[in-house]
Amino acid sequence: MPTFADGALCLDFAGDRATLTLDRPARRNALNQAMWLALAEVAAAVDAESGVKVLIVRGSGGHFAAGADIAEFEAVFATREGIGRYAAAVHDGLAALSTMAKPSIAAIEGFCIGGGMAMALACDIRLAADDAQLGITPAKLGITYNMFDTRLLVDAVGASAARDLLFTGRIAPAAEALVLGLVDRLFAPAELADAVNAKAGVLCANSQWSIRQAKRMIRRALDGQAFDDATTRAISIESFSGPDFAEGRAAFLEKRPPAFGWDGDL
Repeated sequence: MPTFADGALCLDFAGDRATLTLDRPARRNALNQAMWLALAEVAAAVDAESGVKVLIVRGSGGHFAAGADIAEFEAVFATREGIGRYAAAVHDGLAALSTMAKPSIAAIEGFCIGGGMAMALACDIRLAADDAQLGITPAKLGITYNMFDTRLLVDAVGASAARDLLFTGRIAPAAEALVLGLVDRLFAPAELADAVNAKAGVLCANSQWSIRQAKRMIRRALDGQAFDDATTRAISIESFSGPDFAEGRAAFLEKRPPAFGWDGDL
């Protein structure tokens, strides 16, 4: 099992799934600079692993992540240069997780606060235990959420809810987080792992061509593109001549589940 950031991140490959575990249970998986720095390497490793179709991100010890590791702030924020390096590590790590080719699922339990919430928002799908607690707390620390983190939040919940969450710094119970759009589904704590595995199974069974191209299209839409251009039109046209469409069409006509085979690079 590959590990990163001195063992604070553990990456497990099992068949068509990869699982990234935040593994600092004594600190409720608080994210330190080394973990942020390692995220780009983790995302690249998952995208490069042949046969892996989905990444699951989870925490150990009953919590997703209780935020950034404040214990290291005095050291890493001692100089303006240090602050810049830390900010770049957070941005680059979240950007790598958000833009990786393969889909990701955050499995949220316990605390999912601050940097932990940012990491969850960088995942494509967020499933949570119904007793989880979620929030974004820069206003309680006197700091400003960076632009990329803010964009992820606004993409998920809209500007009005983002204002409320950022201005108040309050912690939302899971039921409210679902209404706001911070998470996509809630499950009893004992059922969360099975629900995440079931969702991963659906993603693995579907066309990887379709899923990965859908990620690209959604990002373009969120970046403001409203109409097809030459690139998106070509992607759509190309799909109709691809092997997954041939299999999907045949399976539909034969009334059987499709067995998609494409697993290339985009």
